Amino acid sequence: MSVTAAMVKELRERTGSGMMECKKALVETGGDLEVAIENMRKSGMAKADKKAGRIAAEGILKIATSGDGSTTSIVEINSETDFVSKGDDFIDFAAAVANTVVNNDIADVDTLNNTTVTGESVTVDEKRRALIAKVGENINVRRFQTIKTDGVVGSYLHGIRIGVLVELEGGSVELAKDIAMHVAATNPLCVSEAEVPAAEIEKEKEIFKGQAAESGKPPEIVEKMIVGKIKKFLKEVTLLGQPFVKDGDVTIEQLLKSNNAKVRSFVRFEVGEGIEKKEEDFASEVMAQVRGD
Repeated sequence: MSVTAAMVKELRERTGSGMMECKKALVETGGDLEVAIENMRKSGMAKADKKAGRIAAEGILKIATSGDGSTTSIVEINSETDFVSKGDDFIDFAAAVANTVVNNDIADVDTLNNTTVTGESVTVDEKRRALIAKVGENINVRRFQTIKTDGVVGSYLHGIRIGVLVELEGGSVELAKDIAMHVAATNPLCVSEAEVPAAEIEKEKEIFKGQAAESGKPPEIVEKMIVGKIKKFLKEVTLLGQPFVKDGDVTIEQLLKSNNAKVRSFVRFEVGEGIEKKEEDFASEVMAQVRGD
């Protein structure tokens, strides 16, 4: 059977692969479309498995909200290079994953990978593997977090690399968005002083003790210095204690009080945080691409 342009077009539409790859697959199967799809699927899975060990520390964040506004999710999808993460295919994949998260009750990434993409007939992992085969890089669905609330949720994306969700009791969506922007800029450790881990406070105390001891001041003065530094530290690392980025004359706590609102929770993601990046020179990277590693 001869391979026609219409057959290549259909295979491209069904697999999302390139024209030459589709034509080759059809020639190899004598024009059998279904067998070509199966062979391409197997090939894509093999390529994905081969690339699974490669570090993917670039990527983007996507935020999705349910139709009734009660559920909001933030998702991080990683690639090896920012070149791939800026491509339409990658951005579309990230959006599809975010929509799948927000429309399903999903507990973890493993469950998400095995969930059928909203509006499609493939799972998230199958779609991910197909994209790996197409772009030639490792791609990971790294993490997500969802807020379900009867209150107010505001979100903020700083470009594609920092994303924040803020849940309020009372207040407005606009206020929640303002506080989300603040969180993106200041990266607080937690909401209030009561939530700061004891280990963090003790670590800071030891640092301050060492600094104060070198001052040569009497012990009672040193103790007061330590207490003062701890108070300052707690204000700096807690959301409520920080000066509002849009108005440094008021703290977030004062801003909330004036709007009869409380922060229930917040989520802040930054692309690649905590991933140890592999250092490679450009020449080695090009050679790896040429070899198809």
